[in-house]
Amino acid sequence: MSGDSAVVDDGVYAELLAIWDDWTRAIVSNDAERIVGCMTEDWVIVSESGVTSMEGFLSVVTSGQLTHSAMDRVGDARIRFYGDTAVLTVRATNTAHFEGRRFDADEWTTDVFVRRDDQWRCVLTQITAAASA
Repeated sequence: MSGDSAVVDDGVYAELLAIWDDWTRAIVSNDAERIVGCMTEDWVIVSESGVTSMEGFLSVVTSGQLTHSAMDRVGDARIRFYGDTAVLTVRATNTAHFEGRRFDADEWTTDVFVRRDDQWRCVLTQITAAASA
């Protein structure tokens, strides 16, 4: 298990990593209903362009303005647990199309998850472009 702030067994670590992988598959499916099932109602994404709400993100997905054809984890994820909150940081690559233009990204992503009603859901995503090696 990649370090933790609380005593957490490998099963919980693996569970959260599997949830993150499921979420990336939902994003690649371009299915807003699947995507929203992985996040809280107050989820936001923070990027170089600012803060985007769940509603704003889902509106470009449902309109077809934004689609993803690939999203992959690169290397091991770092996960830290703080009670019913977990912070997952991982490098990821993705291919997206926005308004018909293709974008290939190599990013560090940090996702904050909370456990509510015995389910992990994402409340915040922060993305940072990875430096070219």
